[in-house]
Amino acid sequence: MILRTIGILLVLAALIAAGFEIYNWRATGTYKPLTTGEVWYKTHKASLNGAQAGIQRHVAPWLWDPPMVWLLQQPAWAVAGVPGLLFLLIGLRRRKKRRHSAVRFPHDD
Repeated sequence: MILRTIGILLVLAALIAAGFEIYNWRATGTYKPLTTGEVWYKTHKASLNGAQAGIQRHVAPWLWDPPMVWLLQQPAWAVAGVPGLLFLLIGLRRRKKRRHSAVRFPHDD
């Protein structure tokens, strides 16, 4: 249930980001992907700066650059959509397994 909910929220975020890209493309005539870093910066730049400082100082400097920098440069719809779809698939599989294991047959009594 939790994985499905997270998956749905991530897929919705991906659809919103893709919709924003399409809207801007239609309005300007040029395609410019909306990056994850841009979304994070516009949403809450202090937490982006804090995450960078925290990862570089307390975890490992190499973890910020190149992996996190690369991730922040990717389209927001992809960064949200791929894990969202994976969570949905995992959540649906678990739901089907639970449903099949809960089926009782008359001769099982």
